[in-house]
Amino acid sequence: MSAVGFPDQEDEPLSPHNFDRLTTFIKDYCGIHLTDAKHGMLEGRVRRRMRAIGITNPNDYCRIVFDEKGPNVESEITHLIDAVTTNKTDFFREATHFDYLCQKILPEILASGQRHIKIWSAACSIGAEPYTIAMLLDDFCRKHHGLTYSVLATDICIQSLEKALTGRYPEAMVDPVPPDLRRHYVMRSSDPDCHEVRMSPKLRSNIAFARMNLMDEHYPAPRDFDVIFLRNVLIYFDKPTQVKVPAKLSSHLRVGGYLILGHSESVRRDGLPLHPVANTVFQRR
Repeated sequence: MSAVGFPDQEDEPLSPHNFDRLTTFIKDYCGIHLTDAKHGMLEGRVRRRMRAIGITNPNDYCRIVFDEKGPNVESEITHLIDAVTTNKTDFFREATHFDYLCQKILPEILASGQRHIKIWSAACSIGAEPYTIAMLLDDFCRKHHGLTYSVLATDICIQSLEKALTGRYPEAMVDPVPPDLRRHYVMRSSDPDCHEVRMSPKLRSNIAFARMNLMDEHYPAPRDFDVIFLRNVLIYFDKPTQVKVPAKLSSHLRVGGYLILGHSESVRRDGLPLHPVANTVFQRR
């Protein structure tokens, strides 16, 4: 895709009209609600994408995305969504949730006689959350013979998923991982000049990564998860979407399963079979 036929107006700002078109499209497509205060942030991310394909004018870029009907437009929309998606993530982020998983949920599953544990990381970004979950599950299953587990990790951003699939991260990023888990599940290069680590093949083989849009009417996922993590996502949605998404996700939990949100998030439980059991942890009844 190129800007052939458009004048070179590199310094032209993103117009209010095109800002409105972008924010409306992004909200409809993936639920992210961008206010006028995010004008600079959005323009900056759009310009980053423009540089990758050799376009200098953000308004020309919008004409390509919204007004042209070429074969590459759908692909470019995917790149646009990747560009505007926030991918802040860390291993063991908001660690109290993982404490609750290990101290409450997993022992409860073990006591029930259930032999397979299923968890969904519903906005997995570059993979730190699902790999954190897999470390804890694998460690628990090693200590309790006969237990198995699987993790579904989904995100709307293809670039993030590609990164997650590799399981490769900067060495400093795994600092929050407890030392015993690091020894079991984090592989270091024999090259002293390499400052990158990789998650173990055992973890990678137990995580299924897939692209999924939380704005879709139906989710192509099982309906018997023990736990669904949806952390630090609802804050980017408007209020109606903050109701709809947890409602749809709750139908993918088994009775007694748990929905875990970010520490700064909440969910309206009107009509939902969700009961609060800990800080931003809800159980399906």
